[in-house]
Amino acid sequence: VQLQASGGGLVHPGGSLRLSCAASGTIFSILTMGWYRQAPGMQRDLVAAIGSGGSTNYADSVKGRFTISRDNAKNTVYLQMNSLNPEDTAIYYCRAGSSRGWYNDWGQGTQVTVSS
Repeated sequence: VQLQASGGGLVHPGGSLRLSCAASGTIFSILTMGWYRQAPGMQRDLVAAIGSGGSTNYADSVKGRFTISRDNAKNTVYLQMNSLNPEDTAIYYCRAGSSRGWYNDWGQGTQVTVSS
């Protein structure tokens, strides 16, 4: 699976960004898709995931602020991020998986910086 994340940037606290991840190389609609993030010196953690049927789950730290969605016609998964704060600063990666677990492909990630 090839993954191309985009949409990151510099935003002020309280601002919003929408990340996109285009996938290719497999049948997108059957995939579970997830967004991970990694801050400097920290491990890479799951932020949000969406199943092939549209079910979603979120890390506690982003519940109520982030929304994951998918467009199977465009082979793309999105992460709408609202009420951003400096603790959300990280490189954001998308990842694909199946019912058997996550694949090892990560793509290049997109940098999100929240700063005044």
